[in-house]
Amino acid sequence: MAAIESHGLRKAFGTTVALDSIDLRLEEGRILGIIGPNGAGKTTALNAILGLTPHEGTLQVLGRNPWTQRDQLMRDVAFIADVAVLPRWMRVSQLLDYVAGVHPRFSRDRAQGFLAKTAIQPDAKIRHLSKGMVTQLHLALVMAIDARLLVLDEPTLGLDSLYRKQFYDSLLNDYFDRSRTIVVTTHQVEEFQDLLTDVIFMDRGRILLNSTIEEYEARYLELIVHPEQVAAARALKPIFERQLFDRGILLFDHGDRQQLGALGDVRTPSIADLFVAVVGQAPGQIGQSQGATR
Repeated sequence: MAAIESHGLRKAFGTTVALDSIDLRLEEGRILGIIGPNGAGKTTALNAILGLTPHEGTLQVLGRNPWTQRDQLMRDVAFIADVAVLPRWMRVSQLLDYVAGVHPRFSRDRAQGFLAKTAIQPDAKIRHLSKGMVTQLHLALVMAIDARLLVLDEPTLGLDSLYRKQFYDSLLNDYFDRSRTIVVTTHQVEEFQDLLTDVIFMDRGRILLNSTIEEYEARYLELIVHPEQVAAARALKPIFERQLFDRGILLFDHGDRQQLGALGDVRTPSIADLFVAVVGQAPGQIGQSQGATR
């Protein structure tokens, strides 16, 4: 069964189209990264998946309609927003008591295991925690819920690089078991890309690229050349070009690795570099041949 499947998913706020006929299929047991600039429609898409906004078109999440069957769906879904909101008057231990009492799939032992890796003390009041600690506490709570679908909206805002790495390690080693599905939006693409199995680029409510990581790695090549080879490289019709010191960096869609290798160093582009190239093109120019995410 698909974890998420949509056909013609559309959402407009007045004359502003936030989601423009989105077709998507994500199988269970995958980790999908949704990348896009502010205003691309990422949060609206997450709100539709979570049953927080009505929409046009069809959308099924874990086999349910998230708008009409939200109560049942939320038993199998956990969500971390980009801003952690927790009751500031509570102590950490009281918050664990509360969540254990209201969510049947919450594991207090698991939450305490996550918190043991931080400096958060059980008797600390939430209002005395730093922003980063509040984020860590929120992450510990949600990752301790045995959910089939975990939705993360900029989950590591407020965390320094050390705690971000610990979070990614915990997410992959302690939480993800190839039966759960994870959907994440993030601006920190470089830190997250090694975890992804699928990636979507969004801009202005549309999907510009929809690919598995395997397809992305097979399809795109980045060539680094000295100035004297730039003209020959340009003749091979790159989709994007930039300069780095005295070298040209050109990005190719379905390029010939052997042919490009004769001109310079060839590598797989980072997701961040590919995103810049794709979003820099006219909407719909790249990625239209990609099928739904598998």
